[in-house]
Amino acid sequence: MLLLRIALRLPQIVGTPQAFLVAILVVLGWLAWGFAARWNSTWLLWPSALASVTTFLIAFSLQYTQNRDTRAMQLKLDEILRADADARNGLMKLERLSDSELTRMEDEILRVRARQRGSPGAQG
Repeated sequence: MLLLRIALRLPQIVGTPQAFLVAILVVLGWLAWGFAARWNSTWLLWPSALASVTTFLIAFSLQYTQNRDTRAMQLKLDEILRADADARNGLMKLERLSDSELTRMEDEILRVRARQRGSPGAQG
């Protein structure tokens, strides 16, 4: 799918030093155009519209990429938990818990960690 390829590639392109250089050159070109156009209203309107559209598209692209990366990382972590015999499988899919359930789980993990630190021969 072309749209999927664009959505995956765009954040990689936008996050490069070359993209930053292009942005600087665009701003310098805009300033030069403003000088030549004697700072008229078209000069002010063009970058405003372009910036709004670009920001809108990049925000959705970055959110898509972040969601995809988070899903992949969660799957990897779930696999590690599943493969470790000592791990609690209840920690898998932790991201689906409510905020109050996450707080309770965090408190439980902190209590276990404190007990482990306090016991003789405990590592950590």
